[in-house]
Amino acid sequence: MASEAVKKILAAEAEADKKSAQARARADEIVTEAEQRASIAAQKRLSDAKTEMSRLREENKRRLAEYTAKADEECAAELSKLEKTAAANSGRAVEAIIGRFFS
Repeated sequence: MASEAVKKILAAEAEADKKSAQARARADEIVTEAEQRASIAAQKRLSDAKTEMSRLREENKRRLAEYTAKADEECAAELSKLEKTAAANSGRAVEAIIGRFFS
């Protein structure tokens, strides 16, 4: 009877050890799966960030090109105005210089 009880205790301990090992293995699997999912999620966020960065970079290039073209147009218009003013003023300046020398 005592040996039967000892056998039951040993069998229960063996079963407990087996279940404990299975639980540890399952816990390790869960941790590994979670790490893999986290890694995939991080890679996806990184990929999304790179995509957004590329989109923003292209948008900024486009906006810069528009701004540059507009600035070039404005500079050309202002330069044209200045050239016209300078041409008009140079005639008057020559007349004023001539007038001072011969008056």
